Amino acid sequence: MSSHPSRSPKNIAVIGAGVVGLTTAVKIQEKGGYRVTIIAETFPTDPKTIKYTSLWAGAHHVSHAAEDSKQMKIDKETFDVMWDLSAPGGPAEHCFFRVPQVDYCLDGRDECLDWMPDFKKLSKESLIPGAITGSSFTTLTIDTPVYLSYLLARFLSRGGSIVRGAIQHISQVIEGGPSLFRFGKASPEPIDALVVCPGLGARSLGGLEDQDVYPVRGQVVLIRAPWIDFGRTMSHAEEGLWTYVIPRRCGDVVLGGTKEDDDWYPAPRPETTAEILKRCLALCPELVPPSIRDERAGTVDDLRPLILEEGCGLRPQRRGGIRLELEWVQGRKGQGKVPVVLNYGHGGGGYQSSWGSASIALELLEKALTTCNKPY
Repeated sequence: MSSHPSRSPKNIAVIGAGVVGLTTAVKIQEKGGYRVTIIAETFPTDPKTIKYTSLWAGAHHVSHAAEDSKQMKIDKETFDVMWDLSAPGGPAEHCFFRVPQVDYCLDGRDECLDWMPDFKKLSKESLIPGAITGSSFTTLTIDTPVYLSYLLARFLSRGGSIVRGAIQHISQVIEGGPSLFRFGKASPEPIDALVVCPGLGARSLGGLEDQDVYPVRGQVVLIRAPWIDFGRTMSHAEEGLWTYVIPRRCGDVVLGGTKEDDDWYPAPRPETTAEILKRCLALCPELVPPSIRDERAGTVDDLRPLILEEGCGLRPQRRGGIRLELEWVQGRKGQGKVPVVLNYGHGGGGYQSSWGSASIALELLEKALTTCNKPY
């Protein structure tokens, strides 16, 4: 339980209901001593939209931190939490799929993933043409729509609240609280702290307007291929080339992808879908139904009947990496200053860093709410 001695529970508002916002809200609510409300324009149960990237993710836990020790620590903590959540018989087992994974690196980089279960470096004889290095290990994939709904349900079941609202400036939340967006008037009690997890919205949200945040467009193709029970990736980091096959527990498979900086186009491009199918088939011929492969080599046309959906999302990338910081802003009249915890800029790594960054956000929050840390 929280140990701070002043009024409890503390009123905490969280901006954003993507995977980072939901995870952070769960972490704070379950700590105890807090009454947490998420304020967001879009929630996981809403129809898919380009404004809400988390639903479009693959996703799998393969850290891209490499030699960034701080980021790697965040990613490792997240993997440990998700591994426990994915345990057989666990309450979130249905959200995850534990699978063998093979990564091929065309640029020869060291992914620094030797801490993953069953990790092995691939021999030169095991590499595909063009790959310089590679590795195999066990990881987990995430059925993102199912997992986001799980996080939301978990948050609500622990006493959290949600409010739908389009926030123009963080001062609106600090002065008016959640009631401003629910009833059109200020909450009777002020919020004690604000946690900001707006994803790409950090670029335009008043009070932040962080121009280091920019979109990295990613397009994917969702197919039905329940015979695929492994993951496979081929990449060249410097060239931004990423081809991946990510199976989900339900039998769907996510094929991707693209990394297009500052590309705001909100709909799937047909030519990109064709390119993704071509690349993924070359990487993973097993995508073609077994009955066809028994007769002949598969083609892209054999994959098209399997398509369930095409889509794209805008990853909230940030120059300088994740912003996990504490700021102080003036509260409502007579309140003094209010701590604002910033937790955004995860790019394409929101899922694999979600729990680790939530822990840091909670730590910043707890320190800020002790009397000795409040600025005059």
